[in-house]
Amino acid sequence: MRADDIDEIIRVTHLYARGLDRFDPKEALSAFAPDGVWDASAVGLTRYEGHEQILDFFERDAQAVDKQFHIITNHVIDFEDDDHATGTNYVFSEAEVKNGAAIKAIALNEDRYVRTADGWKIAERIITGLTTPQMDGFDA
Repeated sequence: MRADDIDEIIRVTHLYARGLDRFDPKEALSAFAPDGVWDASAVGLTRYEGHEQILDFFERDAQAVDKQFHIITNHVIDFEDDDHATGTNYVFSEAEVKNGAAIKAIALNEDRYVRTADGWKIAERIITGLTTPQMDGFDA
């Protein structure tokens, strides 16, 4: 049933945010397919491919950041077939970095989703700023 699929996709996007905000890189990573992509190059960060690279970045983020939050909302999900979907959602995030820097970003996540043996996962997330991101001093 599509409603269940939509709920599961939204849930994995929220697990990603909760994992980041609880400084639990493995929970954040659990939202991604093993060959998933996390690409924030448009907001001054980097593109990471596969669990190893993504986990490394999430772990560095957890070490660098003192306090943070991510609000993810306004999901629009379109199904290509029973096992593949695309979608967009908005993210508002702020953080206080241990080195004294502050981060503020309002962005659009453009996602591809794939159904795996473990349920729906993010196959690719491309993050683009909707306003000019404030990332000075963040170098995780």
